[in-house]
Amino acid sequence: MSPSIGAVNRLADETSPYLRQHAANPVDWQPWGDAPFAEARRRDLPVFLSIGYSSCHWCHVMAHESFEDPAVAELLNAHFVPVKVDREERPDVDAVYLEAVSALTGSGGWPLSVFCTPERRPFFGGTYFPPRDRPGLPSFTTVLGAVADAWATRRADVLAQADELTDAVVARTALTGEGAGTDTRRRFGGAGAVPPGALLEGAVEELARSFDPDHGGFGTAPKFPQPVLLEVLLNAAAARRAGRGPSGAARPAAGDPEAMVVATLDALAAGGIHDHLGGGFARYATDAAWSVPHFEKMLYDQAGLLRAFLHGWQVTGRHAYRWVAERIVAYVVGDLAHQAGGLSAAEDADSEGGEGRFYVWTPDEVAAALAGAPPGTAGPDAVSAFFGVTDAGTFEAGTSVLRRPPGAPLTGTDDVEAARAVLARARASRARPARDGKVVTEWNAMFVSALAEAAAATGEPSWATTAVAVATSLLEHGRRDDGRWLRTWLPGGSARHLACAGDYAWLVDAFTRLGELTGDAAWTRLAVETADELLERFLDPDGGGFFTTGHDAEPLIARAKDVLDGAVPSANGTAALSLVRLGALSGATRFTDAAAGVVALVEPLLDRHPTAVPSTLLAAELLAGGTTEVVVPGRRRDLVEVVQRRWVRDGVLAWGEPTGAPLFAEREAGVAYVCRGSVCTLPVADPEALARRLDEVAS
Repeated sequence: MSPSIGAVNRLADETSPYLRQHAANPVDWQPWGDAPFAEARRRDLPVFLSIGYSSCHWCHVMAHESFEDPAVAELLNAHFVPVKVDREERPDVDAVYLEAVSALTGSGGWPLSVFCTPERRPFFGGTYFPPRDRPGLPSFTTVLGAVADAWATRRADVLAQADELTDAVVARTALTGEGAGTDTRRRFGGAGAVPPGALLEGAVEELARSFDPDHGGFGTAPKFPQPVLLEVLLNAAAARRAGRGPSGAARPAAGDPEAMVVATLDALAAGGIHDHLGGGFARYATDAAWSVPHFEKMLYDQAGLLRAFLHGWQVTGRHAYRWVAERIVAYVVGDLAHQAGGLSAAEDADSEGGEGRFYVWTPDEVAAALAGAPPGTAGPDAVSAFFGVTDAGTFEAGTSVLRRPPGAPLTGTDDVEAARAVLARARASRARPARDGKVVTEWNAMFVSALAEAAAATGEPSWATTAVAVATSLLEHGRRDDGRWLRTWLPGGSARHLACAGDYAWLVDAFTRLGELTGDAAWTRLAVETADELLERFLDPDGGGFFTTGHDAEPLIARAKDVLDGAVPSANGTAALSLVRLGALSGATRFTDAAAGVVALVEPLLDRHPTAVPSTLLAAELLAGGTTEVVVPGRRRDLVEVVQRRWVRDGVLAWGEPTGAPLFAEREAGVAYVCRGSVCTLPVADPEALARRLDEVAS
């Protein structure tokens, strides 16, 4: 075995907490960049590329089993140049090599383990490899030995595989459409266009086929919340209530969107995926009934579910949904916020060496926590029964995940709620899971967008203050001196890595929502500036849609476009939706044209598999049905609140300080104008009259 040539682990000075977690490994890790590939060329070795993130449970498992093992490290260091990537910092790198592994194996996930040539071309890969051989799954050392041998003795075969796999990645990511042409604009707005509601109904039919009638949600275990799918159903439910189905047709019989939303939100709120003591949600459930979560908590899930529960409350009037939304905000503000500004990316699933230990309980632990509780606090038997804590346990080693029976009230009597507070204080004394403290621009903007909308809908002033504060911290820390947005920053450290299209798309939406919340023109101007930079740096003027990376970014083996919605809505779908709304507010057709280009890019999927692109579907629906523009020049808060307190699903609000947009031209201050399709009704000065006017345009 040849010795490692002067390499050392180079992760200690990185900004990513995930990379720092590996700084003490005996593996000679290097961060992604030119240096490791230059070293690979110099030493004539392949690169081992390991991609993960800080709250990834199986990433921790593989690190403990393999990367902390000196014998494995010796093998890695001698025959490979090891490179570590935080997928949350470099979603562009992750997307390309995830595509390679998916093309090779039919699936992908994290940890992502990829072997590359010094030219960065992948030739073999997988996900988690165990420390010892298992039936159908070779050990990591077996894989390392086989790859090293192939590189040394069958180089021509390896390079041929690299060529083939690279070509497959390029082919799979080279998505092109019609661009922002008149054909697309005609189909989604104009004579002979797709009828408003038709796309939504197609998605409702597809979701009805995968809906779980027993437990809510879609598909089987493991189950993810998928809030953007709930947004589609909520939009369909609102459209049906208003009688604006396709071509004015009678209500379709295939699937009740509101019933599917209610069943899913009820199950999520009652299940173990919901943190019943601290608020917020885990990333997914390992079972179909949402009882046992994978305990990591991600900021982007809180953002998506905040909006889903907010709109669920607005559509159905169920107060429990607002209660859940309030607890999501309390969790994020209380546990993820940095004193220096910005919100942390995630909390880990593990603590004290085990998954979920922070969250689970035994009856004895419940009794111990309640011992000495003040009068008026429920006893341990009643509390254990309320939260489903049993002697047998519902998780590992006789422990139970707190949950409520499906359909049961989320809150209890005063003595049970007093006990909830006692348990929360007792849990706070436990070792808390590690927090990934990096601030991801995209996810912070996602939460600002949802929180700004929630603040407007509820009138909660502290939420508005927080939304503005987080956005301000992004402006202060998340940009270079020349204004170029960056992907992540770490409080106390510098921002690093260029922002991707998803970052820009969510910033556009966040700034637009803040303008609607505050009436301050500066936020809308920021939205326009950011949208223009999105178009300048990321737009594909020939094929339509947006590349994941900017024109100024590091070239990779393929330049991908993020179009399929996953754990977060796709960059293209988010861009399209935010640009349609901003186009309506600003009057800038360049934004609407770019959104139409995204729709054209994924038009075949909209027809065949709409639930793969639900965020783009919502943008297409807005293009097809048009937006409702409400203009309230000046500071008539009573009129503004009529609009903000209701969910106008196709609506935008311009008020307060004029932005220079056509919506404000020749408008009288102190009254409200309601417009659709460039046609405005007579102004109204009375809040009740405005409410009636909004009901009329919605029907």
